Amino acid sequence: MAALGAAAAATGAGSLLKSTEALAMTDEEILAEALYAPRGTKGRLTRLGSFDVESRQEFTKGFRSMHRQQIRAAANEALDRLLEREGIDPTMKMDMPTLLSLVDADPAINISSHTWIANQRLTWKNLQDYFHSNEDAYLSEMEATDRKGPGSLELKPRMQLPEHVSHQIHIQPGGYVGDPFAGHMYHYGTNSFYLGGRGHNDQDQIHRSVANNLPLPKDGKVRRILDYGCGIGQFSLALKERFPDAEVWGLDIGGPMIRYGHMRASHLKYDVNFVQRLAEDNGFPDGYFDLVTSYIAHHEMPADVSRQVIAEVQRTTRPGAIYYPIDFITGGSEMIPRYMFGRWWDHRWNNERWSFEYHAMDFAAEIEARGFNKAADPKSVIRGFGIRHYIRA
Repeated sequence: MAALGAAAAATGAGSLLKSTEALAMTDEEILAEALYAPRGTKGRLTRLGSFDVESRQEFTKGFRSMHRQQIRAAANEALDRLLEREGIDPTMKMDMPTLLSLVDADPAINISSHTWIANQRLTWKNLQDYFHSNEDAYLSEMEATDRKGPGSLELKPRMQLPEHVSHQIHIQPGGYVGDPFAGHMYHYGTNSFYLGGRGHNDQDQIHRSVANNLPLPKDGKVRRILDYGCGIGQFSLALKERFPDAEVWGLDIGGPMIRYGHMRASHLKYDVNFVQRLAEDNGFPDGYFDLVTSYIAHHEMPADVSRQVIAEVQRTTRPGAIYYPIDFITGGSEMIPRYMFGRWWDHRWNNERWSFEYHAMDFAAEIEARGFNKAADPKSVIRGFGIRHYIRA
């Protein structure tokens, strides 16, 4: 108990002992809380463990916002001037090699590209260095909640992972499967993705807004929900919040992602079940789900895997069920030069490995070919994404 007192004092968590809730907690639970929130929380977001790492993270978020609003705008204007100088209509399509040869020598465009990727790398390095330098505390924290409810966690550490899941999407070190703190890094790193026109997501507000706009099956029954490609389970928790009586499953191949997601759900008292499985082979019975969702997962998988996933959703949904995959609008790879360069750059330097395959596929047609009828969509609350609403025939 002396060690516990020292930990509480060191982390500023002594006030936990004064609350009614804390009086009912075991020593182990109090210690877990102290490790989990050494500097308190901002709503449902646990603060990073030191002012130093938090301030560096705030710097990279601020730079990203400034870049989006100013540096990228200047680069876009430079590209338009470049095309005008060459007598190329900026609203017309052109081939990629020609575009890249023009862009390669322009300093404004390259400054924009290099500063963005440098900031992205700094974001990940800041987080990776911090969590690995405190790995004993953070691993112990996850171990303390692996078997703790109210939900459940299924990990398969000996599972043979397919090659396509190993890529370091967003250049996140280790990707979603190769670092024990993938979930931690993803959570704090991707918070900055919502800056600059999309608001903030520190409280999962984007995920919760989408969940609150979900349509219901015609019979109104939502008893079992699957959220595949769930990552750290932000959308899974939002679904449980919207449908508190439903059985909610968050599925992802990234073991470290769902391990962090389960820990977070346990601390927030959400009864969500997390499983480490392939979305294209989810292991659930035929016709099991009333609602199946995914949140911007398909552009991070090969096109042929997307088709397999859609087939698996068809198998595991009942007639009348809702299928609600959220991702970018697709249907062709040709576009105006500005957007074409942006997609190439994101693919090449931000390691969006499967982006071109996904965008070249007619995602909506693939879904409709698998026994789903497209319905009128509710209003999108994520600018730039297509929120699709399908009903299982």
